Amino acid sequence: MANIQYYDVILKPVITEKSMAGMSEKKYTFYVHTEANKIQIKEAVEKMFEGTKVKKVHTMNLAGKTKRRGATYGKTAKRKKAIVQLTEDSKEIEIFAGL
Repeated sequence: MANIQYYDVILKPVITEKSMAGMSEKKYTFYVHTEANKIQIKEAVEKMFEGTKVKKVHTMNLAGKTKRRGATYGKTAKRKKAIVQLTEDSKEIEIFAGL
């Protein structure tokens, strides 16, 4: 297992219609490091965004898609997505505030 620091865990937020609908229930979606576990994701969110308390973390592994260019086949990189639910008394995450 790689030594992953908390600032390496969260790669970027996911901005889709479905993820925006979940924000009303304090659910935020992020792409995370493929080797990060739920405990590391929880710690990273609580350290990176002050005043947040994580209630649950759901993760899913996304396999790479098969792509073709001419006669050559290849795969895109695999990814891991995490849906983080905050507690009711937790602060909102500011990066999603203006969307």
